[in-house]
Amino acid sequence: MMLEKFSIRGELVAITGGAGLLGAMHAEAVAEVGGIPIILDISEKKAQAVVDGIQDKYSCAAQKHIVDITCENDLKNVVEKIATDGGKPVYGLINNASIDPKFDKDESKTPKSRLEEFPLAQWNLELAVGLTGAFLCIKHFGAEMARARKGVIVNISSDLGIISPDQRIYRKPGHPDDLQDVKPVTYSAIKHGLIGLTKYVATYWADKGVRCNALAPGGVYNEHPDEFLKQLTNLIPLGRMASRDEYQSAIQFLMSDASSYMNGAVLVMDGGRSVW
Repeated sequence: MMLEKFSIRGELVAITGGAGLLGAMHAEAVAEVGGIPIILDISEKKAQAVVDGIQDKYSCAAQKHIVDITCENDLKNVVEKIATDGGKPVYGLINNASIDPKFDKDESKTPKSRLEEFPLAQWNLELAVGLTGAFLCIKHFGAEMARARKGVIVNISSDLGIISPDQRIYRKPGHPDDLQDVKPVTYSAIKHGLIGLTKYVATYWADKGVRCNALAPGGVYNEHPDEFLKQLTNLIPLGRMASRDEYQSAIQFLMSDASSYMNGAVLVMDGGRSVW
């Protein structure tokens, strides 16, 4: 049956940033089609809450591992432990981890989010998690998949990995240009980088049965201010942001045999923003 192609029953799927807003939704999507989500995060409390929720809702053996994915030795130990405890390597990897930068707001000074003021330390930190962390996870989980001759990798990019941010939606009336806040450069650099990484990996282990694709979602509504919401949704043909569960079916498709001939692709789900 066609729907059986979406089943990943009994398969282990590691999700970086799995305790975050979308990470938790990805984990639920995996559990709904029979997979076993493995939450990788730096927050013990949040990760446990996600695991408890999934176990209660889906009666599956969801797991968590508290790990900094920028620390290669710690990550290697987790990869080995998962394979040992589970009796098999991870089948799926969802690279979802990222950092949402927060800067002190002093409206009399040029915002740190602006390119000319953006701190090098912040650049290094965000790329370490969002791009280097994805590389390290692919390096170690992907190698295990290749040895098993089976596996699926999904990198979570963004519509801003397809297009540039429209900085006008962040503007505040009456503020001079040099005091206007902007979408930081790191977000675009990381999300574009993940698409490049996707295409590289898609050809690297294809002969070993490992596929790699990217999901490029649009923004998810999360109690955004009304004015920002109006500005953003004016850029989206569907006229709204996504709800937090609207990407779950895409995750299920990309992680399963329903997408068995899809490799190196970018699945864009942004309400049409990138084509307007």
